[in-house]
Amino acid sequence: MPQPMKGDVHVNRPLTNISIAYFQNASNFIADRVFPNIPVEKQSDAYWKIPRDSFNRDEMRVRAPGTESAGGGYEVDPNNTYYALVRAYHHDIPDQVRANTDSPLNSDREGTVLCTHKALINREKNFATQYFKTGVWATDITGVSGTPSGPQVKQWNDAASTPIEDIRRYKRTMAEKTGFAPNTLVLGPDVADFLYDHPDIVDRIKYGQTPNGPADVTLADLQNLFKIPRIFVAMGVNNTAKEGAAESSNFIMKQGALLCYSTPTPGIMTPTAGYTFSWTGFLQAGSNGTRMKKFRMEHLESDRIEIQSAYDQKLVAADLGTFFATVVAAS
Repeated sequence: MPQPMKGDVHVNRPLTNISIAYFQNASNFIADRVFPNIPVEKQSDAYWKIPRDSFNRDEMRVRAPGTESAGGGYEVDPNNTYYALVRAYHHDIPDQVRANTDSPLNSDREGTVLCTHKALINREKNFATQYFKTGVWATDITGVSGTPSGPQVKQWNDAASTPIEDIRRYKRTMAEKTGFAPNTLVLGPDVADFLYDHPDIVDRIKYGQTPNGPADVTLADLQNLFKIPRIFVAMGVNNTAKEGAAESSNFIMKQGALLCYSTPTPGIMTPTAGYTFSWTGFLQAGSNGTRMKKFRMEHLESDRIEIQSAYDQKLVAADLGTFFATVVAAS
């Protein structure tokens, strides 16, 4: 059944000239901002991967007069591929609904926003499935309520925990193993809120605040304390209930933290934790592999607005990511 129905868009006694809809802010979604987007002409192809040990080995030698210099090369692993699956969603606008729509509702605009919103949620969920969990990255750290041991940290909602030291420790660990220090941190909303209120963090920044005012920790403060230039809080929400059932909305990435290196300059010989391959050769799709269509469905006496998005979120280097699971207590 098409939604909305005629009664949803015809307001008999409007109390305001503004139509209010619960559309999430696009900035809530982080899937397209964490890893570089690679526009590709073909739906599937191969990409090269160069093992890091070829670059981190000291092979320079003293050169005697009249002799050749020491030389070498590097191995290339060509057995890495991507495949940009096409995902789609549509919204139909029946002629009867359009004819009965009051101003300021604009059926085409609202349908376009709806479809775009569905695509953002889908992309964010796929990001979480691909990257934001244990068993993906070379290092998994577990938050515990008791005394941590091994690959564990004390949960950051505990005042006795040490989130600043924890993040810096695993930054050093990654830098020592790979030669690349993490430059990106993705936080679940629960994690971010506990960090904003953590006594160690508040104590370190409070003397820079207004003399008689409270210490108000910001993302910029976290970036400075953790020495991480990019920090994202994943605020995207998804309703997992079927249509007609009671709403069950939750943050897509409610808890956990991903510490990783994401290259600012993608290239053939440039390491990075992940890439998004977006199929721009898909019939005039945009740089992120998305295209919006509007066409007539005469047998339904409706206009259809349809969004399609073709991309593949690929794990490129597992050793350039560290995932913190259950890093705050469940709420």
